[in-house]
Amino acid sequence: MNIERGTVTSPSKFTPVEKIKAESNYLRGSIAEELANPSDAFAKDTVHLLKHHGMYQQDDRDNRVSKSSDGAKTAKAYSLLIRVKIPGGRLTADQFVAQLHLADEVGNTTLRITDRQDIQFHGVLKRNLREAIQRINHVELTTLGACGDVERNVMCCPAPLRSDAVRDRLQEVAERISLHFLPRTRAYHEIWLGDPDTGERQQVTAAPETIEPLYGRNYLPRKFKTAIALADDNCVDVYANDLGLVAIVRDGQVAGFNVLVGGGMGVTPSNKNTFPALAKPLAFVGADDVLPLATALIEVFRDFGDRTDRKRARLKYLIADWGMDRFRAKVEEYYGRPLEAPKPAPIRAYHDHLGWNEQGDGLWFYGLNVENGRVLDRPGWTLKSALREICTKLRPGIRLTPQQNILFTDLPADYRSGLEEILCRHGVRLTEEISLARRHSMACVAFPTCPLAVAESERVLPALIDQLEAELSRLGLEDEKFTTRMTGCPNGCARPYNADIGLVGKTAGKYTIYLGGRLLGDRLAVIYKDLVPLEEIVPTLVPVLVAFKSGRAEGETLGDFCHRLGREGLKAAAAEMLMTPS
Repeated sequence: MNIERGTVTSPSKFTPVEKIKAESNYLRGSIAEELANPSDAFAKDTVHLLKHHGMYQQDDRDNRVSKSSDGAKTAKAYSLLIRVKIPGGRLTADQFVAQLHLADEVGNTTLRITDRQDIQFHGVLKRNLREAIQRINHVELTTLGACGDVERNVMCCPAPLRSDAVRDRLQEVAERISLHFLPRTRAYHEIWLGDPDTGERQQVTAAPETIEPLYGRNYLPRKFKTAIALADDNCVDVYANDLGLVAIVRDGQVAGFNVLVGGGMGVTPSNKNTFPALAKPLAFVGADDVLPLATALIEVFRDFGDRTDRKRARLKYLIADWGMDRFRAKVEEYYGRPLEAPKPAPIRAYHDHLGWNEQGDGLWFYGLNVENGRVLDRPGWTLKSALREICTKLRPGIRLTPQQNILFTDLPADYRSGLEEILCRHGVRLTEEISLARRHSMACVAFPTCPLAVAESERVLPALIDQLEAELSRLGLEDEKFTTRMTGCPNGCARPYNADIGLVGKTAGKYTIYLGGRLLGDRLAVIYKDLVPLEEIVPTLVPVLVAFKSGRAEGETLGDFCHRLGREGLKAAAAEMLMTPS
């Protein structure tokens, strides 16, 4: 594709979405007019623009209205998913309580912590959208850029460990990157925060470089994800991102970052040229040069990413097609100087930061496991009410983790018993009472609202973990640390492809089992078995666990064992275990 730097046109061979963006008047389109329309759904073209404003139109398949003679549910039940962009997962108690109230009053009474440290609301009706967006912005949060073809939420380690300045520095970098790459169009403010009778229909005639100096009128070919990690703590799954920054620490200070590029989990089964990928090392950059280099990377992606096929429109495919040498040369051209080689700093450890931890400043933080990130109240287990009471009475800082959990921060030591009492009174199990298998499990939303889902995920993983816990206990493996991640389709939102155990929905009620990734996140798993019915997943895994118990090397993890044996070796070992009398 021959593109003059910074100029992207929309010839006929580009995807329809490119035309929609280019002709949208910088993300305005007809959103304002359709908001005033009493219908319960937006038009197809508008749906693509709404993503840039932080929302997806969805259809709740459980609540479709029956119109057919045989009683089948056919009429779609439309609502919106709203995503709040929270760099580094950092919130105040007041901001978090405001989100809890919003879930009750304009959503489906639940909210969800995502694996990118965002908050999502589900079931928001079209007529309540403007109120929801205004209330989110009222507490100084935003949905702008939480979805769409732009820089998404910037992740970084949420733990407030203050024995040095490193993690606070990472939070600052995440905030700077997030602000730098926010869309500059005024469309968001006009439509959602301004006068509904005037500003929304404003036409823009200024030059693209004035309105969107980075993105232009076409924005990026697809989404762009960034995460910031430490070599001794990859809690953010840095290799799964388009841009990964691994902090290089010297004398307790961040000297710079190793830059990783080209990670991404999404796969389209119908397109054989799509695949999951882990980010590869590109360069080392000093702490003061992170933004210029990140800008150069996004500009290269903007100008050369594939706009003819959205299934291959991620940075990982540009790198795969070009090769790292050509990609590096182009980045250096945009950056304006040669890139320095990465420093020797491989990822060494992973922490989920749960339980009680000293911060290093005389205060404590507590990490609470929130299964699959879903915050709600149900009989005997009122997590949402517990969180509201903790925030109101104890006033902690709030940090959301990449594992969909919550950290309550900046707590005096004498608050510890009070926090535990609130949780226990609401029927919420403490992290210390959660099995390692459940603690390191994660699922995407899937049914009933995700339009891409072909199988269940969030709703069935808890029961599957129940079964897995029983088998691990029987085998004496309950103290093993390994990741189990489940998705309802191959797009991989819960990052299954680098997990010890990845469960990927392939068709209704059936899954592909991947084995051989690991907690460090630096290795892809391989397909162990395809089209496994949900009820057969744990029975299929048990012979592998038995083989692991009997054949592991000293200190070897489940993922390492599976990787060492490989698919055929694992199948042979599992078959042998099935033939061995118990």
